[in-house]
Formats: sequence, C-alpha cells, structure tokens
Amino acid sequence: MANKLIAYFSATGTTQTVAEKLARVSGVDLYEITPRIPYTKKDLNWMNPLSRSSAEMKGNAPHPRIVVDDVRISNYDIIFIGFPIWWYVAPTIINSFLEAHNFEGKKVVLFATSGGSGFGKAIAKLQPSAPQTEFVEGEVFNGFFSDEQLKAFIEKY
Repeated sequence: MANKLIAYFSATGTTQTVAEKLARVSGVDLYEITPRIPYTKKDLNWMNPLSRSSAEMKGNAPHPRIVVDDVRISNYDIIFIGFPIWWYVAPTIINSFLEAHNFEGKKVVLFATSGGSGFGKAIAKLQPSAPQTEFVEGEVFNGFFSDEQLKAFIEKY
C-alpha cells in the first residue's frame, strides 16, 4: 500500500474542513500549507485588482513564502494537495509548496473547493514548479459530500 499525505492550503476554512474530513475518514496523514504572512480578508478581495491575492494570481507579485517545517515528502508516494480555486487555477502558494520540496517521482492528486468552477489550467500552472511529478486532477468538492465519497476518493489512488 502506498504511503499517502494530504497537504492543503485554506484561506477561509472551507478547504481545511474538506482536508480534515478526508484525513479522518481515511487515516491518511494531514499537513497544512501555511503562508508566512497570513492572508487577511482585504488580501483576499478578488474584486480589488491591487489586493494581495489579485497581484499574486496575475503574476504581479512573487509566489508567497510559506512556513517550511518538518514535513518529509520523501516518506510519501502519493500526495493529495488541496486548495481553493482562485482564478480557475490553484493559488500560487501551491507553487511555493511544490518548489520547497522534492516531488520527483511522486504522484500528486489535486483536490479543490470551489463555488462552481473547475480546475481550469491548474496542472499547467503547477507543473513548472515540480516538472518530474505526475499530476492528477482529482475532485472539486463543493456542497455536500459523504464520508463514503471522501474515503472512496482517497482509496481510488
């Protein structure tokens, strides 16, 4: 059986809720991707083109720095990475996480939360940050999902 990790970034708590439920129903290790400078409500105002998140997503700002601690990616074969969909892709903090660790030869299964959009070009935007990694579009969770659905998602990989 493959060693699995659920890593996630959550700006408002929605993705965190899904990630924690995934870990609870599957028994898989859980890791939070944490920005060095937490996002404020003002930072997340996507309607303001000058907000932090808007600048990051438009490429007008460097990828956000993350807290790098003792997560050992080398211990895992499959890493589930969860995030909220921003501008039809993953927030650039996910690129920061990929760049901070060696994912060579790993399988990365994406999961996301969204009010309605899908993954868009998430893999295309993430691949340059971990070029020797196999990326898989997993699931977008919006609305209700049962424990059985979550467990089946993890067990699928």
